[in-house]
Amino acid sequence: MHFSPLRWTRLILCALVALLLLPAGFAQPSSSGAVVPHYPSSEDLRHIKSMGAPQLSPDGKLALFAVTDSTADGAKSHLWIVPISAGAEKARQLTISPPSDKRGERDGQWAPDGSAIFFLAKRGEHTQLFRLDMRGGDAAPYDLKIMAPVDDSKRKDAIPPAGAEKPEEKKADEKTSESEKDKKPEPLPIDVSGYALSQDGKWLAVWAHDPETPGEKKEKDAKADASWVNHETHVTRLYLAALKSDGSIDGSLKPVALPQEFHGATWAKSTDQLLAFTEPPNDLSDLGPDGAAWLVDASAPDKPIKLDVPATVRGGAFTPDGREIVFGAQTPEDAPPGYEELFALPLSGSGASRRLSAGFAGQLGAFDLQFAADGALIAQAGVGTHTTPLRIALGGNMPPEKLNFGADIITGLTTNHDHTGWLWLADTGGQPEKLCYAQHLGDVCTTLPTPELAPAGLRYVEPQLVSWKSDGFTIEGLLYMPETTGSAKVPLIVDVHGGPFGAWENRNDPYAAFIVGHGWAILRPNPRGSSNYGVKFAAANKNDLGGGDYRDIMAGVDAVLARYPLDPNKMALMGYSYGGEMAAFVEGKTDRFKGIISCAPVIDQFSEYGTEGGSWYDRWYFGKPWEHLEDAWRQSPLAGAARAKTPFLLIQGQADTTDPLGQSEEMYRALRQEAVPVEMVTYPRENHGPLAVGIFGRPSPEPWHGFDGRQRIIEFLNKALGTETPASATGKS
Repeated sequence: MHFSPLRWTRLILCALVALLLLPAGFAQPSSSGAVVPHYPSSEDLRHIKSMGAPQLSPDGKLALFAVTDSTADGAKSHLWIVPISAGAEKARQLTISPPSDKRGERDGQWAPDGSAIFFLAKRGEHTQLFRLDMRGGDAAPYDLKIMAPVDDSKRKDAIPPAGAEKPEEKKADEKTSESEKDKKPEPLPIDVSGYALSQDGKWLAVWAHDPETPGEKKEKDAKADASWVNHETHVTRLYLAALKSDGSIDGSLKPVALPQEFHGATWAKSTDQLLAFTEPPNDLSDLGPDGAAWLVDASAPDKPIKLDVPATVRGGAFTPDGREIVFGAQTPEDAPPGYEELFALPLSGSGASRRLSAGFAGQLGAFDLQFAADGALIAQAGVGTHTTPLRIALGGNMPPEKLNFGADIITGLTTNHDHTGWLWLADTGGQPEKLCYAQHLGDVCTTLPTPELAPAGLRYVEPQLVSWKSDGFTIEGLLYMPETTGSAKVPLIVDVHGGPFGAWENRNDPYAAFIVGHGWAILRPNPRGSSNYGVKFAAANKNDLGGGDYRDIMAGVDAVLARYPLDPNKMALMGYSYGGEMAAFVEGKTDRFKGIISCAPVIDQFSEYGTEGGSWYDRWYFGKPWEHLEDAWRQSPLAGAARAKTPFLLIQGQADTTDPLGQSEEMYRALRQEAVPVEMVTYPRENHGPLAVGIFGRPSPEPWHGFDGRQRIIEFLNKALGTETPASATGKS
């Protein structure tokens, strides 16, 4: 069925009216009319939304942000807006998607003068850039087209060869005249991957993957679709266009002559210069880092200047005066790939880059960099179990200064061009996330009204920070405890994070509350090799996966058993990704646990290395496996399968490119042949991250995979621990 733009406008207005008529926090009441407080059920987790990407308007009066619908509602993203002033009206939804758009509206940005909001959405066959005039009216798409940079159907060995069709196979409407054969190619529409607006509103940068040509589509329809590995000619490219005062494009898109695949860009504050980042195509980064940063002048897109930065460069920004760039890159110290520092590079060409965060005991990010009014850099960092903004002086040798925002997890910190205010998302274990505003950096949070993100009445759990000693290291973890009565001891679930270069942080976690609601405690350790604790700690599990990190976890188990009312005879362990790998290590090392759950694990370092999406990360830990046979096998959980005894559950996405399906299949076959009780569940279409998102109760486009995964986890744990699910945990109390 086709809906006209006018009809869609009417439907959207009706839906907005219906939304405005709903009372805040609308939820099903109990028979007495009151909402009953309860831990999240698995069904509740299907109805939790998420919030992100706050943007302060240029005049500082409005906050733009995104809300992603719950899993039950399709997990589409939409743009919302809320006034900053106290006592003003509540937040309102700006955009609604038609059924054909499965992702919704995203990447919202203010026009530099505040007159409009830009966003990406798919309303037809292609993802387009839209402009929504704040004075009223419908959002209008930009008709962006380019001449196809490549056309594989024109190569000399293309199949089917020209004239291969039999005359009788050609339909009457497919007959090609001589004039049509000589017809020049026409511009093709693009699917916009991202965009950036210059600070003065005069330039638009967009990037898109090379479009499919009619000839290439014809090849695909004819099933002439062989894939020549690492010889792909289609890449993501950057284009520039001048903008008129009304927001329309002045002329056509002009390609930027970058020799590699484009990955991101940011504009200078006061000039028409763009900082662009690239990597080579066709998986060359698997041979070693080869990233690059480029200075692009909008008036000369054919002459980008390559900057002298490390090959591990990943994101950055211009300083406010435009004289330097700040960027993130791998630390020069020996650390896992992804351990980044921040650097500054003068653009005058007269100096080398300098380290801004050397020796900082945390993990810095190179994205969403901001600058204070005095020019100091504001960057976000993972520090222990917190995510906190840092203030870094660019001109001196002062160490980074942690800023106190009154919450454990601060994300999305942003300001506008004139620093008339700051926005951020604040999150702490046991407390729902909130959108905060402050006029000045360092002021206390003024909570802005936002839509309810979860069903009413949900109970959350605030974890306790616990620490213990292991092999000379101080290890931290988060312990979530259910209510206990008398001297009763509760079962313990040990939950290992992914990575191994990752960390558990003290954010509000409905999935943790869901597990605790079953009467179980959760220990989430950050063993050696975790991020957020400095270079030495991050590198401490090099060539030792399943060794010292395993000892750290077990020392944490002993520590909490000694301090809290936990039952040592009712313990289980679970983990996702590296956590699933550790779960498989535990299977062959100890029988202290009654059940083990391994999700998307690494099982065999040899086959993993040859089939995963990229091997550079693993190579740092133990080298090329064919050159280090003993090391690779020692760090393969499969090596301990002959000693396995504990009931084991494998959960795996069938389309996983990070830890492919074959990893779980290897473990399943080994344990089954060793007569260990083992079950394996796989999910179609699911890649590594998306399956985790669904299971952990965050919005997922797969409506039932997460629910099914949680259901199987609970059934497995109940059987292993000899427990029963309380009625309060099912939502049927």
